[in-house]
Amino acid sequence: MIDTFETQLREHGLSVTAQRLTLLQTISDYPHITADQATEIARKQLGSISRQSVYDTLNMLVEKGLARRIQPFNSPALFEDRVGDNHHHLVCRNCGAVEDVDCAVGYRPCLQASDDNNFVIDEAEVTYWGLCPKCQSKNSKSRKSTPHTRKAKS
Repeated sequence: MIDTFETQLREHGLSVTAQRLTLLQTISDYPHITADQATEIARKQLGSISRQSVYDTLNMLVEKGLARRIQPFNSPALFEDRVGDNHHHLVCRNCGAVEDVDCAVGYRPCLQASDDNNFVIDEAEVTYWGLCPKCQSKNSKSRKSTPHTRKAKS
């Protein structure tokens, strides 16, 4: 996989560095990772790397189209390596888990605006919100274990 990352960097006019390779591998291994989480992983692999360097590198990878940044409401920015398609995301309201979901239409921009206001639309970003299966199970168990009492009629 490292050869692929090296090729991708070169094809985008970037020099191949250990931190770029490490961060590409990290967002590939851990899609929807925060920059702080990526910093922790990169430090384990590289030894020393500043948080600012990680932020700068991730932003550069996004600018070059090698990574994608999403930012669900009330969440830090998340990074992934799935680029070049118009997929969307499922976000759990309870635990914040994020999953990819393919575009319902299958092509860009995926949604037609009711009025494009003379914009040339090339992308639509959709975030679906709900509860993941794990949180659904927790909610179901907590409801079952909570006794429901009714007031007696007087």
